[in-house]
Amino acid sequence: MADRTGIITLHGNGLTLAGTPVQVGQKAPNFTVLDTALAPKTLADYAGRVLIISSVPSLDTPVCDMETRRFNTEAANLGDVTILTISTDLPFAQKRWCGAAGVDKVVTLSDHRDLSFGMAYGLVIRELRLLARAVLVVDPKGVIAYQQIVGEVSQEPDYAAALTAARAAL
Repeated sequence: MADRTGIITLHGNGLTLAGTPVQVGQKAPNFTVLDTALAPKTLADYAGRVLIISSVPSLDTPVCDMETRRFNTEAANLGDVTILTISTDLPFAQKRWCGAAGVDKVVTLSDHRDLSFGMAYGLVIRELRLLARAVLVVDPKGVIAYQQIVGEVSQEPDYAAALTAARAAL
């Protein structure tokens, strides 16, 4: 579980990822995060479902805002796919943001307390104590079917590739 460099940047400046990296084809590691009502949620709570997990630094930033709104819009055409957006924002901030943004099809979850998700997936930005921008698809058997760690944190992910992977996992 060594720190990794050379994977992501923010405005061209290198950052360090902490945690255990995951690979496509492996069983998705469990994690515990909080929902907007402060209730703990684990990967097991979504067992048997296709998941798109969107890891973002903070919903209160322009790119994270656009990404979460885009996945919320795409959710209408995805059928039985659950979209989770995980950030280190406090649950209260996530709830406020969802209400203000009209986001109602994406489940927002907070990794603020323990960084459980971020460490389990190797997505903690060591210098900022935020999550890297990444998209993962987990199939109904709990296997990682797709992963993109966005190299430049200020850029959006490849939505088409993630949506294609989610549809293929159904």
